[in-house]
Amino acid sequence: MARRYNKRLDIETRYEQARRRNLVSAKPGLHEYILVLDGLKPDFNIGKIFRAADAFGAREIHLVGVQAFNPDPAKGSVRWVKFYHHNDFSSCYKKLTEKGYVFMVFEPGCSKLLGSCSLEKKSAFVMGHEEFGISFDRSDYPDIEAISIPQWGHVQSLNVSVAASIVMYEYVRQHGKPISEGLPQKEAGVSRRSVQK
Repeated sequence: MARRYNKRLDIETRYEQARRRNLVSAKPGLHEYILVLDGLKPDFNIGKIFRAADAFGAREIHLVGVQAFNPDPAKGSVRWVKFYHHNDFSSCYKKLTEKGYVFMVFEPGCSKLLGSCSLEKKSAFVMGHEEFGISFDRSDYPDIEAISIPQWGHVQSLNVSVAASIVMYEYVRQHGKPISEGLPQKEAGVSRRSVQK
């Protein structure tokens, strides 16, 4: 019990340091889409999503029902991606719909498939809890579209950070700005083998 408490306290301390850096350094990302992380576990997936959100130029991330999370898997990306907290989904939904965002959730078995449909330029992608899914009743939000990520295997389940990365890639494929508008790309390292011929 003490070990679990200490681990939570350690995560909260590291989170608070990362949050302070974020307040100073973060700016809205290059693309207009937003990620809504609805009740995700505070361990490693949120940090991995921040890392991908930085890579794909997400405008911002909205955390629903998450007070603190482990920033370590983000590899420093928490510093650069703006994020906001909400106690419940309804407050997040209200804020973003007032700004013109269209919400989408991702569930297996939907007739609408990612890659076969057009994504709105001002998209808000809702990623639910890994085990329990979204925190709200979809019938309360009839305008929220459900989309599936096409899968060919038996399990029909992806890790939430992997699913978020696929969704972000598809958005950038459809609406992405030229790579030259982002940060300068790092030069690829030259291996000695390719030089010696």
